[in-house]
Formats: sequence, C-alpha cells, structure tokens
Amino acid sequence: MALEIGPLLIFFVMNAKMGIFPATAAFMVATVVSLAVSYAKTRRLPALPLVGGVFIMVFGGLTIALEDDTFIKLKPTIVNTLFAISLFVGLRMGKNFLKLLLESAIRIDDVGWRKLAWRWAWFFLLLAVLNEAVWRTQTTDMWVNFKVFGILPLTLLFSFTQLPLIMRHQLDDKEEPAEETV
Repeated sequence: MALEIGPLLIFFVMNAKMGIFPATAAFMVATVVSLAVSYAKTRRLPALPLVGGVFIMVFGGLTIALEDDTFIKLKPTIVNTLFAISLFVGLRMGKNFLKLLLESAIRIDDVGWRKLAWRWAWFFLLLAVLNEAVWRTQTTDMWVNFKVFGILPLTLLFSFTQLPLIMRHQLDDKEEPAEETV
C-alpha cells in the first residue's frame, strides 16, 4: 500500500511546491522506483500497479513533452474506463477478469465473484466520470487534491463496503468454488 500511496503523495507535494509539470516528472520517477521496490521485495510485479505505471509513463511523458497537463488529467479517466470496460466485456463473455487478478487473495464462490466484478466495473466507471467532472470544472490544484485525497479514499471506502459480500460468499479452505448456473 505504501508503494502505491508514496508516488501519489510525492505528486501532491511537488505540485504544491513546483507546479504540475515537475510534479508529473516526480510522479513518473516515484512510480518507477515504487515498482522496482515492489519487484525487489516480491520478485513479481502486480498487474494493476504495473498497468497504472505504464499509463503514468505514457500520459506523464505526453504531459511533459507537449507541456500540456490535459494528458495527466485524462489518465485516471482512461485507466478507470478501460478497467470498467474490461470487466463489463469479460462478464458478458463469461470471463471474470477480477477473479483472475484477485483469486489468490480472496476465496469466494463464483456468484460472489460475478457480483463483485459488476460492482467494481460500475465503480471504475463512476471514478472516470468523477475525474472528468473535477478536471474539467476545477483548477489543476483542486484536481490534484481530488486525485490524491478523493480517488484513493473513495476506492478504500468502496473496497471496505464490499466486505459483507465477500464474507457472504467466502469459501472454506477445503471447499471448491461452485460453478454459477445461468
């Protein structure tokens, strides 16, 4: 968790002290360092932080190269929309990408996975819409505050609200997941 929050806090502090462009560069460097530390500790790169890191490099690079902060502001919208679409399309095709990512950490039945994936898909879409509303109507400093102190707490709160669903559908250690009937 600290490895994900660290780059965001660096982004926030650098934006407050030096502006969005130095903050974006620092965010990029901090993200690479965070991924390297994560890899050094676990000998693997978690999928979501890696995907986020790639997008930070691309959109941060465009922000700096073109001296246009629109790109870094669009990154959360695009990433969250892609996550939502991936989950929606996967569910429509009978694949649960959330389960593929998290099944080593969460043991719930297929009905629970399906409900959880739908909820996360809608939540990612909500985050995309919120990001659009904030960056298009507020100052850059306000958007940075929202990115650091809005999106992360909303995500943690949403995660916490999913615990009852997870508890209801939790499997015993020896229990095999029941296949969902359509």
